[in-house]
Formats: sequence, structure tokens, C-alpha cells
Amino acid sequence: MKLTLNGRETECSDKLTVAGLLENLAIEPARVAVEVNLNIVKKCDFEKQMLNDGDSVEIVNFVGGG
Repeated sequence: MKLTLNGRETECSDKLTVAGLLENLAIEPARVAVEVNLNIVKKCDFEKQMLNDGDSVEIVNFVGGG
């Protein structure tokens, strides 16, 4: 399956959820916001939100500082 991930086309396994994608990318779900096809996905829906061929996914990391 092909996804556009943060503006770059990438290949992923089929039948992947947002949670599965984050796990494959070694990204801690608590530290990111995820948008699929311009819709923000709630953290409680990461396990349920299926990704489909051609989806556009944006992952934004939270950064702290002072």
C-alpha cells in the first residue's frame, strides 16, 4: 500500500492502523498528533483508524522547550 507520509510517498504493509504505522516507525503515540486525509485522529482512535492505499498522513511531534 502506498501512503503519503509527511509529504513523501512511502510503501507500507496492507491492513495497517494508525497505531501500527506509529509502531513500525518507532514513534511514541503519546508524543504525536496524527492527521489522515486532513482529519485529525484522536489518540483513542489510533487502534481503530485503518489506513488505505493513497491516504495522506501527517505526523507532528510535540516539542517542549523554554
